Order: sequence, then C-alpha cells, then structure tokens
Amino acid sequence: MTPSTARITAVDTYDIRFPTSRELDGSDAMNPDPDYSAAYLILRTDAGDGLEGHGFTFTIGRGNDVQVAAIDALRGHIVGRPLDALCADPGSLNRDLIGDSQLRWLGPEKGVMHMAIGAVVNAVWDLAAKRADKPLWKLLADADPEWLVSQVDFRYIADVLTREEALGLLRRGAPDRVAREADLLRRGYPGYTTSPGWLGYSDEKLTRLARRAVADGFTQIKLKVGADLGDDIRRLRAARAAVGPDFRIAIDANQRWNVGEAIEWTKALTEFDPYWVEEPTSPDDILGHAAVRAAVAPVKVATGEHVQNRIVFKQLLQAEAIDILQIDAARVGGVNENLAILLLAAKFGIPVCPHAGGVGLCELVQHLSMFDYVALSGTTEDRVIEYVDHLHGHFENPVVMRRGHYAAPLAPGFSAEMRAASIEEYTYPDGAFWAADLVTRETAA
Repeated sequence: MTPSTARITAVDTYDIRFPTSRELDGSDAMNPDPDYSAAYLILRTDAGDGLEGHGFTFTIGRGNDVQVAAIDALRGHIVGRPLDALCADPGSLNRDLIGDSQLRWLGPEKGVMHMAIGAVVNAVWDLAAKRADKPLWKLLADADPEWLVSQVDFRYIADVLTREEALGLLRRGAPDRVAREADLLRRGYPGYTTSPGWLGYSDEKLTRLARRAVADGFTQIKLKVGADLGDDIRRLRAARAAVGPDFRIAIDANQRWNVGEAIEWTKALTEFDPYWVEEPTSPDDILGHAAVRAAVAPVKVATGEHVQNRIVFKQLLQAEAIDILQIDAARVGGVNENLAILLLAAKFGIPVCPHAGGVGLCELVQHLSMFDYVALSGTTEDRVIEYVDHLHGHFENPVVMRRGHYAAPLAPGFSAEMRAASIEEYTYPDGAFWAADLVTRETAA
C-alpha cells in the first residue's frame, strides 16, 4: 500500500502497572502507596514502514483500568483515518475528539476522558515525528510558526492570547533558534531531582540521596511535605545539612492543605529557605493559590501537574496566583494543548518547570521544554525539568542525564515507546510479574 492511501488500522491498549509502593517510591502526603502505572496505547498502520505511534497517560494504580477503558472508547474515532493527513495536522484529531458533543459531556476538557484524548494525541505526535525522522522537540522547533499556531485551540483563551500574539511570540524566538539548538545539544536542559524527597524514605536515605544529587551536578532537589510538621522540620533540616546553604530545595504538599494551613505551614518551614512550595492547596482553587502566594513570598508558589486544561492555567496566570507553571505531558489534551499553555506562559513571562517522574513523564516532557527553549521562550533561566530516577529502563529511548542536565533526545519520536518485554511482564493482571505475584500471595495466604 502506498503512503498516500495508508491509514490507522488499530489502537492496541495495555494496562501497565509497576509495584513501586513496595519500596515507597513516589510516596507523599496525599498518595502514600502509589503503584506507578501507564494506560498505554499503540497506533498501528498499514503503511508498511514498520512505524507505530506510542502514547500513554500516567496513573498511580487503581483506576488504571478505567483510564484504559476511556482510551478504548476513542478507538472508533481513530481507526481508518488517513495517515498522511493525520500526521500533517494532529490538531485535526485533537479538535475532533474534544469537540465530540457526547464525549464532551464527560468533561468538558477535564478528567479521565481528557487524559485519554491526550494519550491518543500524543501517540499521533510520536508517529508524526518518527515519520519526519526527527525527535519531537526538533519537529516542533523546526516547524513554521504559522503551522504551529494552527495546532493550538484558542477557544476560551483568546481574551488573553490571540492567534496574532502567539504568532508574534514564535516569530520573536526565530532569529537565534539555530544558536540555541546548538547550545541545547552541547549542554542539555537543566533538571532537578525529587528522588531524595519521597515521604516514606528514612532520614538516612534522604541524606544519602541528597548528597548524591549534589555530586551528580543537580542544583535543586524537592522534598514532599504536609503529613506532619515536626517530621517536615526534621527532614528539611537533614536535607539542608546535606546540600549546604546555597542549594535550592523545593517543597511539595501535593494538595494537602487548606489555604490557611498552607500559609501557616509554609511559614513554619521558611528557616530552611524553600525555593518554592508546590501544590499547596487544591489545584482548582485559583484564588486560594493567589492568597497563598501573597502571604508566603518570597517563597514561590508552583502548580500545574493536576491543572485540568489551558483555561484553568489562563486564570492562574491572570490572577497572579503562581510564580512557577508546571505543565504535565499527559494530564491535558496532549501536545496541542501544551503548546497553548507554553504560549500562555510566554505571554505572561512565567517560568515553566514541568512535572515529571512517574512512568515515562520525564521521557515526554523533556521534548516540550526543549522546544520552548529553542523556539519560544529562548531561556532556561530559573527553569528546570523534574527528574526522578525510576523506571526509565523500560523505555526504548530513556532519558539521559549529564551533570544534572537532560541530554537532548536524538531518536525520532516522542520517546514514548516502551520495551515489548516490559509491556509483556507488567501488563495487569495477566503479565508475567503480576501472575507470579498472585501465585505468591495465594500461597502465602
């Protein structure tokens, strides 16, 4: 079959879970026992070139089957689409899926269905980048600004960001793009690590991993807080002693507090000079974030990993509620919506420091930040991508860290492709790991 008539022929889905709760990896004040999971999909075609589109959205265990079911519900909207047209305009699928009136009722543009749309759209971008023989960050950075703007849905954000303004922002970044790309390839993009800071870790493990972070070239770590103030004071004291007085330490409450608690608790930790406080309260509470920000300055306020869509990000920026905007590669409606959010951040001059970790989130979000640096914001000042040293070996093209920096991916695609052996072993509940685990538990009982 010739490429001009090739189509999407299948959407295969997988419920993939890793038993991270057993070592308390990922533990925080709101999520004490996460099993890092991915509702994963593969787009298959009849093009005959062997290329596939891989995408996923991240969950923490129970409910991953619900997320997979949501992706399955989109199959009829995808199978049969012409491949050339789809890869030339991924925004067409994004618009069709978020615009379907009956699916839209389940959101609109939020929750499980919106995350499913994001997973599918991201898989299309993975396939488009592979067909262009470019890593996604470079596909985006090389793209004509007019085409990039055509990929953005300006509905509900045009009151603060017009198409013309977005085009101007992208054109502004064009003159020095080649030099920035060379700098990115040479130096990488700065990261910070949350690996020392999980709430379930002992003080000894926290201290050891914090010292390792310094030795590995990071300039910032993050600690989970919010369960017990006395514990937080003790842990922050240990972390500060391990990294020294001039090293940035961020804190993350994972939505644990009411607004008043957030203010009081953050102030109680200021002796340790926290750089930002993350998710101090509900991600939907825009005015609450604004109140916290006004009260705890100069500690910065960061949020975004659970923000539902570009419209909520718009309001956080309008209300001057955040100092740091944290995109998530899999929470919103895929690359297209994250382009809108990056443009909003550029319009308001707010640094973007993405949420990562989880399963494959580091692999994905690096592309978005690198595009932002090369083609949009033009800076990495006060910008870092979260890094967590978990589960990268399950991906065909895992992230590479050098002296606390993400090395720019060179392989074509979105770095989303998981190893076939990992899919087979960790698919729930019948994969090799989970089947053996069930036998072990039944024997023990």
